[in-house]
Amino acid sequence: MTSFETSPSLNVWRALLALAVVFVMLATTGWTALRNHRSDTPLQASLSAWEHGRLDGHRLPDPDTAPARLAAFFASLTDGQRIHLARRYPLAVGNMNGAPVQLRYRANRIALDQARKVELERMHDNRLSPTGQHEAGRRMHRFESLMRANRHILAFDPDGSGRVAEVFGDLDRAERVSVVVPGVDTDLLTFQRTNRRYTAPVGMAKSLYAAERAAGPATRTAVIAWADYTAPNGLGMESATAMRAEAGAVRLNALVRALPGNAPVSLFCHSYGSVVCGVAAHALPGRVADIAVAGSPGMRVAKASHLRTSARVWAMRDADDWIQDVPYMEFGGLGHGADPVSAAFGARVLSARGAQGHAGYFEPGTESLANFAEIGVGAYRAVDCADDAGMCRAGLSGTTTAGRA
Repeated sequence: MTSFETSPSLNVWRALLALAVVFVMLATTGWTALRNHRSDTPLQASLSAWEHGRLDGHRLPDPDTAPARLAAFFASLTDGQRIHLARRYPLAVGNMNGAPVQLRYRANRIALDQARKVELERMHDNRLSPTGQHEAGRRMHRFESLMRANRHILAFDPDGSGRVAEVFGDLDRAERVSVVVPGVDTDLLTFQRTNRRYTAPVGMAKSLYAAERAAGPATRTAVIAWADYTAPNGLGMESATAMRAEAGAVRLNALVRALPGNAPVSLFCHSYGSVVCGVAAHALPGRVADIAVAGSPGMRVAKASHLRTSARVWAMRDADDWIQDVPYMEFGGLGHGADPVSAAFGARVLSARGAQGHAGYFEPGTESLANFAEIGVGAYRAVDCADDAGMCRAGLSGTTTAGRA
């Protein structure tokens, strides 16, 4: 799932917040560090091989160096040299901020094929339980799907529940870039769905991309389904704190800073994804023009101005979204702060008419999706506000495709 699915009572939520105290205590005493100690992941192993690798007798650059320096390194290579690196270090290159977008797509297709073969062997491994073999089969089929020639995988990590990001549109030539940041229970297996497709990151991004093309046919757009952070698992202790959001915010900032070109970027943050965006906001580069949240449990601040961002901050919530029943508070690291759609918060509040609850904001035909699309193409005067007075459009100029109004 990409969002909280059931409607918890206020008492249940508060109980989970209290239980989170236990988790925090265990984490600070080192229990989680001991429990999670293990050998290198496939991505770490690929990065380590890169760090010890050479090309024509020369050492390769630090994979953690600035994206601009890595971009310059790859630009200095021949096509053959770039392809050689993608084949030899597919996971490293496929996740390397600063590597050319098309090369990352190619490297991740190779990495996906390698991961597919691992899961194919596990499907027939008698040491695994039937459940384990079934899970391996599900992962194998997911990797096969992601490998298709018409898919553009910008990031991929098979470790654990997995991470992935996919691009719709031409990222290199885009005049506007949108990033969909999903919420809890997002992983490789929930990255896309056949049923209830618009509740999963792929469905959200494809729906937004189609709506943006309809809203601004003359504007070249690209949309990224960004599930490249480890989201909380279910409605529990992890989702009541910012621990996952803090790690996700670092990764989100790294993504945005490495995007090609200088096109304005709009973030569309759903549910716990809005916590990630809230934590990331102060460090986001100036090209981030908009942060739009839907079904948010809070952004870890009391007011939009406290996000310390020059981006426009938008918020929406459907009238039937159960998230409104959670306590909008933060105490001792638990809870996520003020309600983003409240007048006191100070966001531009958009209409979400037609969204049908917590998971329906990207459904075609809804005002929530239409508003996201108008923001995505920079048509700010075309958005529908939650109020009749049009307060969310106050101070905005007409349609723009670059910079801030």
